[in-house]
Amino acid sequence: MADAQDPLNKRWDHLRKILERPGPFCHPEFEPSSEILDFIMTSCKILVIGAGGLGCELLKDLALMGFKQIHVIDMDVIELSNLNRQFLFRHKDIGASKAEVAAAFINKRIVGCQVTPHFFCGLDSIVARRWINGMLISLLNYEDSVLDQSSIIPLVDGGTEGFKGNARVILPGLSACIDCTLDLYPPQVTYPLCTIANTPRLPEHCIEYVKVIQWPKENPWGSQLDGDDPQHIGWIYEKSMERALQFNITGLTYRLVQGVVKNIIPAVASTNAVIAALCATEVFKLATSCCVPMNNYMVFNDVDGIYTYTYEAEKKDNCLACSQIPYTIPIKDPSKYKLKDLIELLCESASFQMKNPGLTTVIDGKNKTLYMSTIKSIEERTRENLTKSLLDLGLTDNSEVMVADLTSPSTMVLKLKYLVNDVEME
Repeated sequence: MADAQDPLNKRWDHLRKILERPGPFCHPEFEPSSEILDFIMTSCKILVIGAGGLGCELLKDLALMGFKQIHVIDMDVIELSNLNRQFLFRHKDIGASKAEVAAAFINKRIVGCQVTPHFFCGLDSIVARRWINGMLISLLNYEDSVLDQSSIIPLVDGGTEGFKGNARVILPGLSACIDCTLDLYPPQVTYPLCTIANTPRLPEHCIEYVKVIQWPKENPWGSQLDGDDPQHIGWIYEKSMERALQFNITGLTYRLVQGVVKNIIPAVASTNAVIAALCATEVFKLATSCCVPMNNYMVFNDVDGIYTYTYEAEKKDNCLACSQIPYTIPIKDPSKYKLKDLIELLCESASFQMKNPGLTTVIDGKNKTLYMSTIKSIEERTRENLTKSLLDLGLTDNSEVMVADLTSPSTMVLKLKYLVNDVEME
C-alpha cells in the first residue's frame, strides 16, 4: 500500500479510524476497508479551481486529508493585499503565479503530495463556475435516456463574501446544477460608458471614468494601472474627487476608490476557513462514501452569532444547461421584438447572464448566422440583423435558436414561443 512507504505513517491514523470501521452516519453502500485510504492517496484526482483565500485553505485541507493527486488552476498573480489571508504566500512571492507558489508550498510541506499547478488566463468566478458546470454536464453519458452514473464527476462549490459563505454539492444530471440556481448569483454590476462619460450620478461613476478614460489618456507613470500602488490609487482618488465636485456628487472616499479599482470582494480569513473545511469534508465523503453527502446547499452566516442552514436546491426541468430540452422564451409581439432585444434579454436577465452570445438558426434547412460579435468579419456582416424584427429574420413560432457563449462550452438551444393570443399574426 502507498501509505506504508510514508515516513509519517502515523499522520493518517485519524483517517483510518473513519475508513476502516463502520459508524451510524455511514453511507448505506459504505464498506470499511484499508483499501479506501490507498485509493484517495494513489488514484483519486482532485481539481481545485482558484488558489485565492478559499483555494489556499482548500489545498491545505485536502492535502492533510490524504489526497495526493491534486491539480490547481488560477489565472492570477500574487499581490500585496493577498498576504493577510492567503497564507501559502509570502512577501517574496509577490508577482508570481498563485497556482505555482501554492503548489510548491503544499508539495514541500506535505510529504508525498503532488499538487500540479496550471497558470493561464481565465474567467471571472461566476462565468468560470458556469463553464465548468457545462463541461461536466457535457461529459455525461445517456443510454436509452437513462443516465450512466459512472460518467458523473461531482462538483463541490464554495464561495464567501465577508462573514457570509455557502457550500454546495452538485451531482451533474442528478441534482441542481449551477445554472439551475443562477438567480442566486446576481448579475455583476457594470456601468454604461455613456453614463460615466456624460451623466455620472454616483461616486462609482466618477471613479470608473478616471479609471477607464482618464488613466489611458494621461497615464502619469507610463504604466498599467496597479491597484496595489499607493501613488496610482492616490492619483485616481484626486481626479475622481475633481469630477465628483464638478457634478455635485458626494460619498467618494479613498476606500471606495480602492474597492472599485480592484473590484474588491470583502474577504475574512475565518469565513474562508469554515467554507473550505465544509468543501473538503464533502469531497472526502464523495470519494470514500464514509458518510452521506450534503443534500445539497448550505449557507453560513456569522455576522451576528453563527447561523447555518442546509436545504435541497431543486433541479429545474427547463434548465438551459442540464435539462436536455430547449429553453422556451415567450415573445408577445414578434413583429416588433427585435434581435437586439433578444440579445439584451440573454445578457441582462438574471436567468441567463450571458456575456457575448452568438446566435444561429436553421431556416428552410439552411444554417443562418443571426449575429456573432466575437468574429469581426461576421459581426460586420450580421450587424444589420440587430434592428430587424424576429419575423423579418424569418423566425417563426417554435423556431429554435442556437446560442454560443463563453459561459458554456456547449451550444445552448432556445425555442421561440409566440403568444398568438396577444398579437394577431400575419
